[in-house]
Amino acid sequence: MARTRGVTIHDVARRAGVSIAAVSMALNDTGTLSAATRLRVRAVAEEMEYQADALARGLRRSSVGAIGLVMRSLDSLGEYAPRGVDVFARLMGAMSSQAMDRGLSVMLVPDPTRRPTPPLALSLDGYIVSLPLVDDPVLELFRRRGIPYVTLNRDPSRPEFTDWAAEDDVSLLGKVLDHFAGAGARSVVLVCGTDANAWNIDAQDAYRSWCARRGIEPRIHPVPEGAGEPGGEGVAREIVKAGTPDAVLCLTGRHAAGVLTGLTDLGVRVPDQTMIATGSDSEHTRHSRPAISAIELNPIATASAALDLLQARIAGEPSAGPVLTDARFRVRASTRPGLREARRDVSG
Repeated sequence: MARTRGVTIHDVARRAGVSIAAVSMALNDTGTLSAATRLRVRAVAEEMEYQADALARGLRRSSVGAIGLVMRSLDSLGEYAPRGVDVFARLMGAMSSQAMDRGLSVMLVPDPTRRPTPPLALSLDGYIVSLPLVDDPVLELFRRRGIPYVTLNRDPSRPEFTDWAAEDDVSLLGKVLDHFAGAGARSVVLVCGTDANAWNIDAQDAYRSWCARRGIEPRIHPVPEGAGEPGGEGVAREIVKAGTPDAVLCLTGRHAAGVLTGLTDLGVRVPDQTMIATGSDSEHTRHSRPAISAIELNPIATASAALDLLQARIAGEPSAGPVLTDARFRVRASTRPGLREARRDVSG
């Protein structure tokens, strides 16, 4: 994919209707420009995403052997090391190590549409964007600047976009729901996040379809991802108030741990009365009591697929995507009511 020409100081001067010297003075806070002119020139430069750094301008015109990774879920959270959530760290590690094997470096970049943008952010060879949002401004920035990119999970705004890789979420969630049904569940609640990404959107669609096939009334409770465990505890009260279900599927591990705590505090026995599982394994799910059944994502295979797609896109080759990777559903004590009943019978 060809890179577009970077914005120059001449472009900024032309747009602002001033001289090149005036642009330089405005951006470097020198000279005798009026405050109004200085602010106007800076606003134009920011709008045009002008990079004044000479090194960045040079790098933009050649390969630097480095790619960027943008974690949109963490951008939404506003924190980049959420306690107990190790799936992002595992993905970053897998991406970095596999990129190094390919002679590439990886730069972790917070939302590049926020100001100030890291100086070299728009000079990297390409980007991998995890869980883009509907009408994501980050993807629009890369399209506008001609920066090659691929995504982890699909772009919900562009069904025609095929340069993406992800675990096969729909099939995996179907396995979890079928597991619930096989254990006797006749009512199942879905607790999803509120970020407008494909993971939340597709999970709700898959859940509704599964409920329709089985004649089950769907019950969906959206909870902001940033609410974490307290958010899960709060939604547990809402769930029980509407009628205690046989099973609860939470997309995030933190919500699942919170739902477990909330149900237990309300006197609901897990798993004997209500089973719990999650779409993303975490320290919370592994260390809960009972341990929570979870989908263990596959960052190594998914990172490899995304890197393949990005390198092809940088080289201008036809898309080979989308690529769906497999993952594992780990069944733990939170979805084994029969085992708990059997233990109680033996001990009695």
